Amino acid sequence: MAQTLRELMTPHPVIPDATATVEQAAQRMRDDDVGDVLVQENGELCGIVTDRDLVVRCLAEQEDPSETAIGELCSEELVTVEVDASVEEAVLLMTRHAVRRVPVLEAGLVLGIVSLGDLAIARDPESALGRISAAASTR
Repeated sequence: MAQTLRELMTPHPVIPDATATVEQAAQRMRDDDVGDVLVQENGELCGIVTDRDLVVRCLAEQEDPSETAIGELCSEELVTVEVDASVEEAVLLMTRHAVRRVPVLEAGLVLGIVSLGDLAIARDPESALGRISAAASTR
């Protein structure tokens, strides 16, 4: 079982600039088979956008995905965790802040991202969420 997030995180997350369009972000999510992208502005991490954000904050509001910048709809209140934090620390942090994905940092640099599914696999791979999260993608 993974002891720290360094062992568990998904390394090298997709981090487009805040000026990238929703359409571009959706294409990256599709191409990289991920459900989120981190967002940077002036080289600094400034937010996260999930596939749900694209639907709820752009499409459902009838915004044009080819014209809407992801910086306009990203969640800006980021909760981050250090790379050597334990799985338990990450679970507590995610629970306290009610988030499902957390960027993993080392000395302020983004190294990866950890999701609720990753933690479920680490803590209880036989749980329903652990089994679903571990299953191969069907795309």
